[in-house]
Amino acid sequence: MTSGILLSFIIGYFLVLLLISWLTSRKSADNDTFFVANRNSKWYLVAFGMIGTALSGVTFISVPGKVGAPSGDQFAYFQFILGNAAGFIIVATVLLPLYYRMKLTSIYSYIEHALGTWSYKTAAGIFLISRTIGSAFRLYLVVIVLQRFIFDSYGIPFFATVIICLLLIWGYTFKGGLKTIIITDSLQTLFLVSSVFLSIYFICRSLDMSVFEAAEAVKNSSYSKVFFFDNFLTSHFHFGKQFIGGMFITIGMTGLDQDLMQKNLSLKNIREAQKNMFSFTGVFVVINIFFLCVGAMLYMYATKYGVTVEKTDYLYPTIALKYLGVIPAIVFMLGLTAATFATTDSALTALTTSFCVDFLNFNKGKDVNSKANVATRHYVHIGFSVLLLLTIVIFNSINNDAVVSAIFKVASYTYGPLLGLYSFGLFMKNRQVRDKLVPFICLISPGICYYLSSHSTELFGYTFDNELILVNGIITFIGLLLTSQKKQFIAA
Repeated sequence: MTSGILLSFIIGYFLVLLLISWLTSRKSADNDTFFVANRNSKWYLVAFGMIGTALSGVTFISVPGKVGAPSGDQFAYFQFILGNAAGFIIVATVLLPLYYRMKLTSIYSYIEHALGTWSYKTAAGIFLISRTIGSAFRLYLVVIVLQRFIFDSYGIPFFATVIICLLLIWGYTFKGGLKTIIITDSLQTLFLVSSVFLSIYFICRSLDMSVFEAAEAVKNSSYSKVFFFDNFLTSHFHFGKQFIGGMFITIGMTGLDQDLMQKNLSLKNIREAQKNMFSFTGVFVVINIFFLCVGAMLYMYATKYGVTVEKTDYLYPTIALKYLGVIPAIVFMLGLTAATFATTDSALTALTTSFCVDFLNFNKGKDVNSKANVATRHYVHIGFSVLLLLTIVIFNSINNDAVVSAIFKVASYTYGPLLGLYSFGLFMKNRQVRDKLVPFICLISPGICYYLSSHSTELFGYTFDNELILVNGIITFIGLLLTSQKKQFIAA
């Protein structure tokens, strides 16, 4: 597989996305189209497209790579996925009805109603920081693969590769926004899912196995342990930690995240939004099972043919692009590109929406679709593209861990305060927070969590994992409770 063939494929792929962008935005490219797709999306398209957004290139590369990692992960990640499924159900039954009842464009507008202006700006600011970091991590992953297997051959530096990727994403999202993304994400999810199943087929063929023989081999391999009930205090992989962490990270990274919720808010009504979430949850769980199976088969292949890599994230791309042949290499690159850009284009749109609505108050003006507001939205879109560029370059200079771990580690610190804010708004309706103290509480809470994570083993004999997000949310909630006062109701 030559770098020229892969590059030609990437160019053709983006020409298709640009064509879709032109078709979806030629009649209407105002802010209502960009922010909520005129609230006229089809639930089945949104559900299918959300698979690509939720999985990303991180799942595509890091999850299979972690199956045989020296840390002994095996299929422990599936415990986290079960927690994700529980979290999606909570989002569909608790948060979505709230958002639809209030007819929100930005979900953080709820915080302004429940807690106050400073709390609202804090919640929106947390999202902007969290999603920028998370999206940069995800795009970084595909960029290092493109750099290693394509652009290094042409002497193009890493910085330029990142710019090329972001320019391509900006090119097909800046006009149509969410309306375009719902179509492109559905197409990219189709590529991603097809790539997973075709990868399994090609690896089976290289191992001289049928699909059923491979399934049996995976089942009997040393990689297939799913449930871990070792010492709860010290094990990262214990079922309770993984399940609870998966559930609350999903509530934070999906239900309290403008990115995935923005797609749900583009549907006609709550009934369609819930149908979308429930169907999406089922497919999400099944697809992740296949990703784990791909990981086990990759390690079986590596053992048989003596393939070694310096990082687990490199295992899948190395085998797909160097050992399996031209067609499998194209299939892999198709899946990886689709997965990562489906996530990043969606995030870029959500970041632009949140900043325009939450900080520039587009929802409070008389005409959200005025020429001035549309022009401002374009500038904001460019600004976040540049911010993603800088974040990726910084991350490239310091990263030394599997990207999937890094993303969820950051999520535990950044999304935890959102859990606390929304929980307080939902369950403590009779108390009023001291609004100006909220930003400080949301800074102190992650700081306490960082100290606990760093010293909990020596202090308590306990090792934190993804469940740290719940602790973060509880600390934020307690801080809000201690600094709040009972609401004074004025009699009519």
